Parts: sequence; C-alpha cells; structure tokens
Amino acid sequence: MANRGPSYGLSREVQEKIEQKYDPELESRLVDWIVAQCGGNIEKPQPGRQNFQIWLMDGTILCRLINSLYPRGKEPIKKIPETQMAFKQMEKISQFLQAAEAYGVITTDIFQTVDLWEGKDMAAVQRTLMALGSVALTKDDGLYRGNRDWFHRKSQGNRREFSEEQLRQGQNLIGLQMGSNRGASQAGMTGYGMHRQIIDTVESNC
Repeated sequence: MANRGPSYGLSREVQEKIEQKYDPELESRLVDWIVAQCGGNIEKPQPGRQNFQIWLMDGTILCRLINSLYPRGKEPIKKIPETQMAFKQMEKISQFLQAAEAYGVITTDIFQTVDLWEGKDMAAVQRTLMALGSVALTKDDGLYRGNRDWFHRKSQGNRREFSEEQLRQGQNLIGLQMGSNRGASQAGMTGYGMHRQIIDTVESNC
C-alpha cells in the first residue's frame, strides 16, 4: 500500500465517511467477477478493503480485465508490463480508466488514479467496476463471463430504425399534407422538427 501521512481533523472525518461507503459484500462479488472474467491464474485476495486495494493497485489485473472484454487481437491495451515502478503502475491504472471510458463507462462513474493508488476512495473504485460490469452485460456480445445476476443491464432507449423507402414514403405523405393545408406554414421548422415529422408519419403508417 502506498505510504500516506496520517489524517487529522476534518480531513480524517471526510476520509472516514468515504470509507464507510465501501461495501464488503460488493467487494466479494467484484472479486468473483474479475477472476471469472480474466481467467488464467489470478488468485483472489483476502477479504478487506486494503487487501482489495493492494490486489488492484499495480494496474495489471485492471488492464487484463478491460482487455478480456474485447475480441482477441482488438484489445485496447497492447502491453501490460510487470513492474514495481510506481509511475508505471499508475500509468497502467490510467490506461485502464481511459479504456473503460471508451468502452462505455460514463465519466462520472470513473474513479481517479489516486483513489486506488493511495486508497483515497475505494468506494469509487467499486463504482467504476460495477459500471463496467453493467456495460459488459448490456452489450451482450458473448464476451462477458460470470454470473449474469451480478450486474444490472443498463437501460437503452427504444430506438426504431427505418429503411430509406419508408422515410421516402413519409416525405411524400408530408408533401401531400402540406399541399392540402396551404394555410399552415412550416417556415422556420428546424431540420430536427422536419425529421421528427417524417418519423412520426412513418410510424403512423407502420
């Protein structure tokens, strides 16, 4: 664990509140998922927030985790060096965070490198890993490994796709409607408004 000076006064109170947000049960679930997802010879850490931090803080397991969510040959992190150099380990954590965001984890769910490296906010680390697992489960691309009940699927918008022919038919219908209603003006209608009207017309005729 990285050496940190003692916390005093308000900073100690803040740190204690942060540590209270850490979920030991969630830790166990995340460890099980990471081991199942990465495969290989990864050993589970002993239970506890500090052990969980030490297990992840060199960045190697995190890099292996994000790579395991991509098809072989398309992994975002090409080299994962084994190193004891602090700045190299922090660099691996940073690479994981960038790759996790590119994978679909929203920025507000991404922890800061010091949250893990210095153990400042391990609850934030848990939040990022939970978000990553949820995105992986939602993608449903065959690369997620583990119990599917460990994470919740993220909600996705009900998006409908239309063929070019359907959109053309919608435009023709709108043209007829405009011709039969000369008093109605569409001047100033935005591109989005016109597109929305086409979509609504197509949907009403599907």
